[in-house]
Amino acid sequence: MDSLETLREKYPDKFCSTDDIFCKIRAGDRIFISTGCGEPQYLVKTLVEYVESNPKAFFDTEILHVWTLGVAPYNDEKLKHNFRQNSFFISHHTREAVNEGLADYTPIFLSEVAALFRRKQVSVDVALVQVSPPDEHGYCSLGISLDITRAAVENADLVIAQVNSEMPRVHGDTFIHVSELDYMVPYDEALLEFGPPLPDRELLERIGHYVAQIVEDGDTIQVGYGSIPNAILPFLSDKKHLGVHTELLGDGLIDLMKKGAVDNSKKNRNRGKLVASFCMGSRDTYSYIHDNPAILFKEMDYTNNPLVIAQNEHMTAINSALEIDLSGQASAESIGGTFYSGIGGQANFMRGSVLAPYGKNVLAMLSTTRHDRSSRIVPALKEGAGVTLTRGDLHYVVTEYGIAYLHGKNIRERAMSLIAIAHPRFRPWLIEEAKKRLLIYKDQAFIPGEEGEYPEHLETYRTTKQNLRVFLRPVKINDEPLIKDFYYALSDKSLYRRFLSIRRHLPHSELQKHFVVIDYTREMAILAVKKYVGQEVVAGIAQYCIGENSLSAEISIVVRDDFQKKGIGLELLSYLVIVAKNQGLHTFTADILPDNIAVFRLIEKLGLNYDRKWDSGLIHITIYLK
Repeated sequence: MDSLETLREKYPDKFCSTDDIFCKIRAGDRIFISTGCGEPQYLVKTLVEYVESNPKAFFDTEILHVWTLGVAPYNDEKLKHNFRQNSFFISHHTREAVNEGLADYTPIFLSEVAALFRRKQVSVDVALVQVSPPDEHGYCSLGISLDITRAAVENADLVIAQVNSEMPRVHGDTFIHVSELDYMVPYDEALLEFGPPLPDRELLERIGHYVAQIVEDGDTIQVGYGSIPNAILPFLSDKKHLGVHTELLGDGLIDLMKKGAVDNSKKNRNRGKLVASFCMGSRDTYSYIHDNPAILFKEMDYTNNPLVIAQNEHMTAINSALEIDLSGQASAESIGGTFYSGIGGQANFMRGSVLAPYGKNVLAMLSTTRHDRSSRIVPALKEGAGVTLTRGDLHYVVTEYGIAYLHGKNIRERAMSLIAIAHPRFRPWLIEEAKKRLLIYKDQAFIPGEEGEYPEHLETYRTTKQNLRVFLRPVKINDEPLIKDFYYALSDKSLYRRFLSIRRHLPHSELQKHFVVIDYTREMAILAVKKYVGQEVVAGIAQYCIGENSLSAEISIVVRDDFQKKGIGLELLSYLVIVAKNQGLHTFTADILPDNIAVFRLIEKLGLNYDRKWDSGLIHITIYLK
């Protein structure tokens, strides 16, 4: 690596005082500043100081930024005649200025910004960037801020680089030869670090638990900007052979790499390489990616290109949103007419992932705003909100209350699925609003409060003696389509044994009353669910309803014909006994047909005591749980 003294001798014209450099800037110039944690803080500070000392040096310059993490002094009111910022993505440092009309925001996919520069549709006159010291061949690295910075450097008339030994050298397209730099300003300082604020730990664990059920071993993942996506990454640490193709690289993904969950060995594009475009994290992360051949940085027009993303098999995009409505439209960029962040790369990744073979996408979000003030699941997006993801974009939506799968679902199914994962406080309101808007049945029933609150703690997996793995869980308010499909798949024999009649019609009103909308403190319905990609099939149902004697309940069990003789009935009854005992019940009762000997076999296999007696051609049994 050449010393700065050697470089000064070799390129004397590239080393000047900042005053001599900044006097080259002209009125009306567009000045690009590197992204996020790669922002050249010293150059920005000295540029503002130069203008403050020379207020008439230039006017009406436009600051071009993707994402401002550092202080943005050029937004100061007293410098409004000198600078006006134009952001391609809004940060908390510029949000107020944009919404007060003191700065501009250009909504655009970040994958398309480089093309704006290259076509001169947005000309770059000056680029302020930060680079690593050059190597022995004269190449500096743009380090943690490649994104659109390279395109800005290649198309700027004047390139001013802060040479900082703290900047890591990152493999990929980050290298710039010193001959491409007009001026070099040596100044070492700590790089900006970024750690988004973390919400409640318990809520994160619940969201992380659900996302971990969706992400599979060998998936290639993308994780978007925000506290939720980054915070749930520790819950993927038990996964194997994950790959990464992402826009933003943060601490969470690097931690997964250190733990061995990410090895990029299954990727069919850039195999063995973690691919990203820029990094915002901690000093430890910057040290880890320094000269690491397993890390490959590419420009955003590559990383964010849906056609490139779609070439990764089993691609899984994980992002977040500010708000989602009951039809499945989501906004990640504004709260009503208030600009909050930007289009960014989310839509590119969410769409590219579902175009990939076996790909899927996940929108992970808290169900409410801070302190539970309002629901993030709403009847309709606020007026003026930008629709980041359309109704056709989403596969999975995850909150701390569960998973909603939207792909291929009709509006009624979507609305009920999203209401089921909303905060319990807001579910009655959402039900009523959905009824008014005719999104769900006008007579949709709902039980508010503790009685209707889904008992998530009862979810469990069981493997039958026939080696069939099933998911046992209580029924949910959005399970009506699943129960309907289950009912109409039963044979006449199964129907007669369950209902003591052959009923070929089970209307919505009865379906929700007897099977779906239940008071969990007085009754229970446990489903045996077989999971497929994006789909659940109910293989069996076990129910009980507590009678006037609060120590006894009437039960029924029915297994779908194509799942019979696979041990599902035994698992259902066994688990129903456990649930009932925990609720303080002493006995089960049932009326069964004399030829239904399978019921007696189940009871005997569990070692339960029972009595039976004839009653009007049926056998009335009492099963003792104590």
